[in-house]
Amino acid sequence: MNQLATVEERQVQAVTNATTPWTAELAGIELHAGAGCVERVGEAARELQGSRALVVTDPGVRAAGHAERAARSLAAAGLVVELFDDVGENPTSADVDRGAAAARRFAGDVLVAVGGGSAMDVAKGINFVVTNGGRMEDYWGFGKASRPLLPSIAAPTTAGTGSEAQSYALITADEPEPGMLHGRKMACGDRKARFRVVLLDPELAATAPGRAAALAGLDAIAHAVESFVTKKRNPVSALYARESWRILVPAFTRFAGGEADLDTWSELLLGAHFAGAAIEASMLGAAHAAANPLTAACGLAHGLAVSVMLPWVVRFNATEVDALYRELCGEGAEALAERLIALRHAAGLHGGLAAHGVERERLPELARLATREWTGTFNPRPLTERDFLELYAAAW
Repeated sequence: MNQLATVEERQVQAVTNATTPWTAELAGIELHAGAGCVERVGEAARELQGSRALVVTDPGVRAAGHAERAARSLAAAGLVVELFDDVGENPTSADVDRGAAAARRFAGDVLVAVGGGSAMDVAKGINFVVTNGGRMEDYWGFGKASRPLLPSIAAPTTAGTGSEAQSYALITADEPEPGMLHGRKMACGDRKARFRVVLLDPELAATAPGRAAALAGLDAIAHAVESFVTKKRNPVSALYARESWRILVPAFTRFAGGEADLDTWSELLLGAHFAGAAIEASMLGAAHAAANPLTAACGLAHGLAVSVMLPWVVRFNATEVDALYRELCGEGAEALAERLIALRHAAGLHGGLAAHGVERERLPELARLATREWTGTFNPRPLTERDFLELYAAAW
């Protein structure tokens, strides 16, 4: 293990062995964990020299009272606060444009994302556009921001995407490339876009609707599995993916069995954060490449699409990385695939693609689209369009 991974391993172990509440510096992010830690957002914003905070959220999170809770903390710390909640599921560049317009009118100097992956991604998108100009499409790729970005804070309300640990915003393109569907996701990344402070508050995650929480958890588990075996895998990504898997599987099993308490939600949030850190270090693979067209073309929720496809991708990858799967979870590819299916079923999500409304005649189109997805290029075993078609057919 290299020196960087050794340092991070000590930090990760200190975090996972700590009792909540705790505060730590991990991979350049100031992390706070524990029930009620969202109340620290005002203090954190002041420490970042903020005086005007734009809170980016969505209608559901606002209705649950979480955004207002953060806003009260910010106001109590002396900041002027504005809420922007016009964020939809699978946000598009239009969501970012609306948020950027609101940010310019408000002239905020710190961004606070309170919500799931959609709110966090839009907050990053707003940051790109407001500070560096142009449109979201201009930042597709990595390192396209030439000027500094505003300091930002995240309080995730779902244990899933791990966006709070990543420098990428996933934003759907409103104007697709020729031959592509409306709905292709753009990965827009820059190290400057990472959140400075992250608040992992189980009280926020515990209010998520059951199905949404299940899909988020399955997505996080998929992140751990895929990031562990990509072509870009490295000691740092392996560290985070292993620890994520170790935390998430038992915590998700308790959640699926209806036994989730605040400690379980704390573990789910931390596991999802570690999985996000693993993605940051090594990217994802073919399960996400196959899932994105299912969301764009067929309307499947992202977590459902990934969880249906992942067992078949694990089986496909077995010839290349079966030993790595054993290192991750003590099981070879076939046993791992069966365990992933069992986790999905435990959450009440049964059936393949056909059971979720995907028409068989769409599979060739989906296979063509999947070959254009960036994450597929990091899969440990290369895939052709025919390979994707066979994966879809198996999952159908």
